[in-house]
Amino acid sequence: MTDAELLTGLRRGETSAFDAIFRDWYPRLVLIADRVVGERQVAEDLAQEVFLELWRRRETLALETTVHAYLLQSVRNRSLNYLRHVQVRRRSVPDVVEMAGTSTPADAETMASELKIAIEQAMASLTPRCREVFQLSRERGLKYSEIATTLGVSVKAVEAQMGKALRTMREHLAPWLPEGETL
Repeated sequence: MTDAELLTGLRRGETSAFDAIFRDWYPRLVLIADRVVGERQVAEDLAQEVFLELWRRRETLALETTVHAYLLQSVRNRSLNYLRHVQVRRRSVPDVVEMAGTSTPADAETMASELKIAIEQAMASLTPRCREVFQLSRERGLKYSEIATTLGVSVKAVEAQMGKALRTMREHLAPWLPEGETL
């Protein structure tokens, strides 16, 4: 089958088209992801996520390139996002260790409780639309275009609401953020 035939079949929900794409590309995507992240299990997970997303978006998938180019770009992006996430965790570990080293468990529990209250207050200060956009983005992990579709608004409107939400959250949570850090 050609790329066009596979894509047409995929859009129709034909599992045989999806299976053909999966069998052909899964090993290569794992190899590519493994070269980027350096962990075979993580690479397999990332490749599976790419295929899961391909299946979820099959009906609305608008490819400007070939299926394999889409898959390669997707696994590359997911791999790089994974590495960014690992870096963020590594950077935050010294802060957590430092906080833990200078406080008792009761202090840490109190700080966690106070931070939770501060977050709730910051969320409550958002307008309903800002709060909804923020939660869809940060809690459910939706992209701006997905939020726009879900809410029936433009992507620009989502960007504007998200900007307002982040500014408000940053202002309310400034005492809790290390100097120079942002949300």
